[in-house]
Amino acid sequence: MPKISQDEINKAVWAACDTFRGTVSADTYKDFILTMLFLKYISDVHLDEREKLEQQYGDNEALIDAMMAKQRFVLPKGTSFWDLYEDRAVPGIGERIDTALHAIEEANGKKLKHLNHSVFQDISFNSNKLGEEKQKNELLRHLMEDFAKPSLNLRADRVGNLDVIGNAYEYLIKHFAAGSGQSAGEFYTPPEVSDLLAILLDPQEGDQICDPACGSASLLMKCGRKVRENHNGSKNYALYGQEAIGSTWALAKMNMFLHGEDNHRIEWGDTIRNPLLRDGDDALLHFDIVTANPPFSLDKWGHESAGADKFGRFRRGLPPKTKGDYAFISHMIETLKPKTGRMGVVVPHGVLFRGAAEGKIRKQLIDENLLDAVIGLPEKLFFGTGIPAAILVFKKDKYDDNVLFIDASREFQAGKNQNLLSQDNIDKIVATYKAGESVDKYAYLASLKEIQENDYNLNIPRYVDTFEEEDEIDLMEVRAERQKLQAELTTLETEMAGYLKELGYGA
Repeated sequence: MPKISQDEINKAVWAACDTFRGTVSADTYKDFILTMLFLKYISDVHLDEREKLEQQYGDNEALIDAMMAKQRFVLPKGTSFWDLYEDRAVPGIGERIDTALHAIEEANGKKLKHLNHSVFQDISFNSNKLGEEKQKNELLRHLMEDFAKPSLNLRADRVGNLDVIGNAYEYLIKHFAAGSGQSAGEFYTPPEVSDLLAILLDPQEGDQICDPACGSASLLMKCGRKVRENHNGSKNYALYGQEAIGSTWALAKMNMFLHGEDNHRIEWGDTIRNPLLRDGDDALLHFDIVTANPPFSLDKWGHESAGADKFGRFRRGLPPKTKGDYAFISHMIETLKPKTGRMGVVVPHGVLFRGAAEGKIRKQLIDENLLDAVIGLPEKLFFGTGIPAAILVFKKDKYDDNVLFIDASREFQAGKNQNLLSQDNIDKIVATYKAGESVDKYAYLASLKEIQENDYNLNIPRYVDTFEEEDEIDLMEVRAERQKLQAELTTLETEMAGYLKELGYGA
């Protein structure tokens, strides 16, 4: 059977979205498309495994059932995509899909559930969001027929060793983000930004890695992938996350499964108001790596209760009521391990220079010698906002008190609506960060004294001079060129007058 390409899967899945376009909003139907992709994949994998066992053990159903029950993922009888597909034209398909999904949850325990939360509890194919019963049945029949097409055969011998399913998942998330404007940041970080953060933080075997605003968990999984790439496929690491939005938490859990990341703990809840990654009731868990792309300048972040925070996260000061950037930064700093802890966070530029409460917190972080680098990114990298962002890198165990400033704002690959960081752009940032030295018009290694003299203002242009002097103008050369042009013009005028005279237009 021929291998399937990533592009084929992406196009087929995106085409399946046509079922809903014009009838249901993208913000609503994304959950149905992504859940159906998940169900189709696990069903094809399950069918593939069962057929292999049948070839090996014949009609010994009891033995085959026992062996299937030990698979990484259990699919109860009657719950697969293909079981549902057979009755796709029978009324009540939405209710049958819901029943199958909940049975799958129950059969797989912690993989799709956590405490009182389950992945599919907020996703109902029997919802009136899909219209009246007749329309709903028709939409879902078309959806199942789209996913049943041969182009979306996701069996192992078609997929091979490529991570095409997880990548298709992220492809869809990216496209839904592009169409959902301001809400995009709730579940999507551009992959090149995740790549950059993962490379900068250099995750190692044995690391515990956390994203306290994890969205769909793409950034966490990039960090895990770096460990595997650099350590011969080792999965000796653990991923932790917390996500406030229920449907996005569900995406993260499904995404983890599709990428084969079993060693994870993703909590559902508000990280600032109620951090759930705890060691007992009164202590936060600590991690080797903490990284996040938290919501920019969140208005209602939990200021009203932060002053009584029992974890001491805001001991450097309370962030302003209407801007939660330093609330996330403060939380992340407090969850770093004392020796190995390193952190990368995406922030709006205002975090670098705003005064008052934020200025006091920024001063404290710098005086404690936690800040390692400030990296300015290009504009239009993030969906829902055209403003440029920056990455702040913190380290618990620095060997000097310098801070490296990198201005990468002018180096990007221009796109139609969004800009991209190319691999060359990423490589240059990483090489500059690792070298830790000034680079003309690109990077500057500032001492603590210089930052103090700038009143702890981290605005990048204060440190990296990108001004390009214009070439000096040679006035004599310009005058000579002008005289030459005037002479040529006089010659042309004389020739033109002659032509006109020959044609009878002369005076």
